[in-house]
Amino acid sequence: MSAGQDAVPVRVSVVIATYQAAHTLVEQLAALARQESRLSWEVLVCDNGSTDGTRGLVEAWAGRLPRLRWVDAGARRGAGAARNVGAQLAQGEWLVFCDADDVVAPGWLDAMARALAENPFVAGRFGMDELNDPWTVAARSLQQQDGLQNSPFPPHLPHAGAGNMGVHRSAFLSVGGFDPGALHLEDTDLSWRLQLAGHPLAFAPDAVVHVRLRATFQNLYRQGFDYGAAEAWLEQRYRDVRPDPADVPPAGPGGGSGTATMLRKLAAVRDRGSLGHFLWQMGWHVGHRRRPHVAPDPLQHVPRSLSAS
Repeated sequence: MSAGQDAVPVRVSVVIATYQAAHTLVEQLAALARQESRLSWEVLVCDNGSTDGTRGLVEAWAGRLPRLRWVDAGARRGAGAARNVGAQLAQGEWLVFCDADDVVAPGWLDAMARALAENPFVAGRFGMDELNDPWTVAARSLQQQDGLQNSPFPPHLPHAGAGNMGVHRSAFLSVGGFDPGALHLEDTDLSWRLQLAGHPLAFAPDAVVHVRLRATFQNLYRQGFDYGAAEAWLEQRYRDVRPDPADVPPAGPGGGSGTATMLRKLAAVRDRGSLGHFLWQMGWHVGHRRRPHVAPDPLQHVPRSLSAS
């Protein structure tokens, strides 16, 4: 990095939370190095306690990316906690988040910056085909490919995945950042708290991140389980926020629940992709219904009613 670069204030801080992901992080760093941008930007790799050589990898890439930093974010486990450490240390007025196992597309950084110039909170577009086999794509229904994500329970607000999210740093800090008590769907929780605090979420379709999906039956089931448990946690946390007057759709992915629904879906399994899809949904239902849920802390920094925002 030149002395001239040091003298230019950072506009955008790219924050990556990582844990034991050096084998895929190298692809993400290479994709970031290919970004052609006139922006002044930095990259903070927030290491959540890795023992796989992540720090050495980041240090080896220091000359190929502007202002690349390895950050020790191992004090508290969880992606949200790691990102919070990066946000506190970030020098840019805009934060953009991506994940260590994904790959940003060409032009991603500038597309996020254009969106953040007009909106305090933005979500980019996810792509599924670049990094995944066809059966893996068939196993997952992934939102945020053609619009914002939505959930069928209060507060009925759109949300975004932290793998492709940007926010003004001042807004992020004003709501307390990610809740470290949420180990999964912490990005959904942040999305809702930001919007309830008066920061609308906009979709930036030109800011594309290629997502790497879970590629084994065990991991698909486990992710479904974790997401199901996390959605139950969110339902409990937002139960007192006044819902939208529209009818609430059935809970859970696929619009149904219960043993009978699972049996119908199992009967429809024809190939590996549909079996993976079934296992993800089955994990979701088991996690949502059976896992003991730790009560979330009361909402802070936000009004208790949508009409008050």
